[in-house]
Amino acid sequence: MYIVTAEEMYKIDRETIQTMGLDGKILMENAGREASREIKKRITKEDKTVILIGGGNNGGDGFVIARVLEEAGYAIKVIQVAPDEKITGDAARHKKIYRQFGGQVADYNEGTADTVLSEADVIIDAMLGIGVRGGLRGDILTVTRQVNKQDAYVISIDIPTGLPAEEGFADFQAIEADATIMIGAVKQSAVCQQTSSYYGEWIVADIGFPEKLFQAHTKKRLWTTADFQEAFPKRGVNSHKGDHGKGLIIGGSEPMPGSVLMTTKAALRTGAGLLTTASVKNVISMIAGNNPEAMYIGASETDGCITGIDNIDLSGFDAIAVGVGLGRKEETAKGIFPALLKYKGPIVIDADGLFHLRAYAADFKLRQAPLILTPHPGELAALMDISVSDLLMEPFRHSSDFAKRLNCYLVLKGKHTIITDPDGNQTVESSGNPGLAKGGSGDVLTGMILATVMQSKSIFAGINNACFLHGKSADLLVQEEHSEQDLLAGDVIQGIPKAIRTFSS
Repeated sequence: MYIVTAEEMYKIDRETIQTMGLDGKILMENAGREASREIKKRITKEDKTVILIGGGNNGGDGFVIARVLEEAGYAIKVIQVAPDEKITGDAARHKKIYRQFGGQVADYNEGTADTVLSEADVIIDAMLGIGVRGGLRGDILTVTRQVNKQDAYVISIDIPTGLPAEEGFADFQAIEADATIMIGAVKQSAVCQQTSSYYGEWIVADIGFPEKLFQAHTKKRLWTTADFQEAFPKRGVNSHKGDHGKGLIIGGSEPMPGSVLMTTKAALRTGAGLLTTASVKNVISMIAGNNPEAMYIGASETDGCITGIDNIDLSGFDAIAVGVGLGRKEETAKGIFPALLKYKGPIVIDADGLFHLRAYAADFKLRQAPLILTPHPGELAALMDISVSDLLMEPFRHSSDFAKRLNCYLVLKGKHTIITDPDGNQTVESSGNPGLAKGGSGDVLTGMILATVMQSKSIFAGINNACFLHGKSADLLVQEEHSEQDLLAGDVIQGIPKAIRTFSS
């Protein structure tokens, strides 16, 4: 499932019509019919439904929806918010068809519309599509404000009126939808923190755009259950522990022993074949009894923090995770990072490791082996020397720029986690719930990424699979036995087996 900006969607639409020969009126008919199918799942024939129609393709979709719903026996009122001269091309053709079917179109009048909207059970917003530039004006602005005051269930077509389709916009007024039926692809603003709430529940309607055009015009997509199932490794009957990765976790300090325990547990639950955790002696004594399946190595230490790993032969490991519970002492970084720079396998860096990375970033860029960074927005903003608000305004652009600049895989954690590879390909993993907004959740994800990277043919697929399982584990737990308030990071580890069973086949 692809994610697009307005410009990318326009290119795909234009080439579908001009190059592939699929008529625009057919695409509009497909869009209206597919949207109607989803609308019927959410409304009843007894509902008083008002369809607000503007100019352009979005309005044309609205006329098709009105015709399909009326023919199916739904109670529909259509209000045309745009003047007649704005209803042109394919939209004008479908308006004519709607009227030939007996449909009635009322022109917008502020007073009358206010009464009709206040009596509506359902409002379908087909006023403006993805081409919005600048603030709303005139009747569209007035209607948007009227709609947002109502208690009706609001369904937007393709995008809530007034909302930009892509990241980078802060000054706008838009419909606050309860559901949005996107046409053809996910709009980028649906998976950005600043704008996602305007969409409500969202669904994507497939109306016949060719797959190859999406592949040609966007590097962004959702990581879906189908993607997970295709990429999740299947174990051979005669496989052994060495086939599933020999991993090393470096982390933990006396003030923070639990973090490295959770990373270790999560890596093993996610299928790591052999796992060793390097930490200070007191941490090892505290956690080893709770996780006997792992092996342990005592690192050099001072005052309960790691200060060296010279006693560890890093070459014997398939991948390394570093940073959880590490602490921020300068001696810690000096004792670990120079050795990591010589290591020739994948490295996952999280938490305090990201704090120390700033001094070594230029050196890590020169490594040929994969580097995987897993920051939350505050950590990435610090690495990029920008504000968190600037980062969240354009998370896709900043993530792509940073991943290319540092030649790394980047996991920008959040409700819509953005995973970027060194070439700028991006996926979004949107499962999970607010129960994950607790200490330790990131430590669990680090262990899961370590395990999946060692087991997958593709580093990028392995990272995506770990993020998918992390979110799905939390979702299943909240659905069945926990609340978002009481869910703990340790619970997410215990939920991994069910998430794998549920989604891997």
